Amino acid sequence: MKRAQKSHVTAAALYTVGGRRNNAVAAMAFVAAVMGAMPAMADSTASNAIAANPNKSVATKRQVRVERRTPAYWRVTFDNPPFNIFGPKSIPQLEEVITAIEKDPDLKIVVFDSAVPGFFLTHYDFVPPLADSTGLPSGPTGLHPLPDMLVRLSRAPVVSISLIRGRATGVGSELALASDIRFASREKAILSQWEVGAALVPGGGPMARLPRLMGRGRALEILLGAEDIDGDLAEKYGYVNRSLPDDQLDGFVDAFATRIAAFDRKAIADTKRLVDLASLPSDPEIAAGWDAFITSVQRPQAQAKIKQLMELGLQTNGEIESRLGHYTATLGQD
Repeated sequence: MKRAQKSHVTAAALYTVGGRRNNAVAAMAFVAAVMGAMPAMADSTASNAIAANPNKSVATKRQVRVERRTPAYWRVTFDNPPFNIFGPKSIPQLEEVITAIEKDPDLKIVVFDSAVPGFFLTHYDFVPPLADSTGLPSGPTGLHPLPDMLVRLSRAPVVSISLIRGRATGVGSELALASDIRFASREKAILSQWEVGAALVPGGGPMARLPRLMGRGRALEILLGAEDIDGDLAEKYGYVNRSLPDDQLDGFVDAFATRIAAFDRKAIADTKRLVDLASLPSDPEIAAGWDAFITSVQRPQAQAKIKQLMELGLQTNGEIESRLGHYTATLGQD
């Protein structure tokens, strides 16, 4: 167990609150509990390709790629097969993109999408070495880099759209919620906050954002039920703006983004800023979620449930990743 603890980290072990790492050591208990059941992961991700050959093309080494369709309109694509799991190798890449979004004087709109069939963006990676996570500095807001980037995306003077085709689970749902607008595939989109099903508290801000979108009751249904939500129900509840037939989704989003890209940047930025004042959660609300998450991952109940999921094939088995809401409901009762 000590060997596993030194060489691996779960998402829990790297999460810190307000940029502080005072809870990170305590969270290592979570690592020790689950690593005994954690299978080795194949060296197949784009991040591993970077370390193996830094001279490879951007298309093969980037988990987060940017296509500048015009100076005013960018596409940001998640490309980390097989499941678009988000981990410490992804964080610096996304941070570069968020910083570029904030600073580019010509950019007006950015669309987030996926190159991995069946997965928009999923949960945090439970496998990488500890140093890959704990070595990351806090972001400008003082939050851990992941919630920091989500907060900054929401406040950027640029319109952000999540084009959701496939699963948006955990981090994927939280990035979608941090985006200004969400459009989903009616047939292929699945959104979820799965954490409570594994005895965890979600940490990326959904408790602060979901009630503002859909009201308290529906937000609690999503968070406490920890179930998979399809495109039509997501639209009905306000989880997404619209659910469209899959064969119409790309054309609709591209036309909408192109339309906004033609408008005045100052008018876009000022309008968004005023909507932000009325609708965005404060940093303390986001930080409180991270505090609750760090507390939850140290509980034996969470440790046991994540261990069960890893034994079933979390991160290695497409069946588990594709039906995470179902499998969390099959875990042993407390």
